[in-house]
Amino acid sequence: MATIPNLSPDNRFVVTGIDRVLTVQRPVVLAHIRAIRAGKPDASPEEVIRTLERRYLAAVTSGGALVGASSVVPAIGTGAALALSTVETAGFLEASALYAQSVTEVHGIAVDDPDRARALVMTLILGTAGTDLVRQLAGQAAGTGPARTTFWGELVTKNLPQAAMGQIANQIKRTFVKRFALTQGTNIVGRMIPFGIGAVVGGTGNHLLGRQIIRGSRTAFPPPPLVFPAILEPKVRVPREVKPSRRPHLPGLPRRKATLAIEAPTGPAPVPADD
Repeated sequence: MATIPNLSPDNRFVVTGIDRVLTVQRPVVLAHIRAIRAGKPDASPEEVIRTLERRYLAAVTSGGALVGASSVVPAIGTGAALALSTVETAGFLEASALYAQSVTEVHGIAVDDPDRARALVMTLILGTAGTDLVRQLAGQAAGTGPARTTFWGELVTKNLPQAAMGQIANQIKRTFVKRFALTQGTNIVGRMIPFGIGAVVGGTGNHLLGRQIIRGSRTAFPPPPLVFPAILEPKVRVPREVKPSRRPHLPGLPRRKATLAIEAPTGPAPVPADD
């Protein structure tokens, strides 16, 4: 009989897997935003962020619903359903990481450090508990609590000193794994319910959590800037110049090797001698 995966924070495979899926390479993030801008060249930064929100919410909602719908297929057993739920959970985390880092880039903050990137995503998923934890840990690291007007997203992504970021990220991770294990364990069981109920549970659960993450991202940073950072400008591909052929060729005629041309005399034709 299949068992529910062990999502304990003491499971090093779980912790390592979460670290891996929560880290999105920056070139992927930049390409994602440039692709949106290429399709909407007149969109403002705020409009691009709204597009990111819609795409993210659609992706995580449909992912949870599809896995839940698999419970109605008789050929898919409990073990396979659990495996699909595990894959879908990883997909949810990857989509959340891509969304969070994309919003950060639109705000002009480059996130190259994996600890900062993971802390940002985990705090968003934790919600209010995560933001309170960030402010508490930031105050301990600085010796004084940060002002309540400070945007916590800027604290995590650039304002906190690098020397303290590793320890803060580890504490956020421990809290995140405990709470995420509880919520995702419930979602995994819910997705396994047959007769189409699993699809509703999976899709609804991901939708609600996705909306929470979107709300958190809106309070993590100040209002979107009026202009994009220069690095987010879409790359324009210049077509390569076609070099002309050395020898002109008429269509329909076979190509032949070059031959030596003999020039005809240009003067008057010679007069034949009298016989």
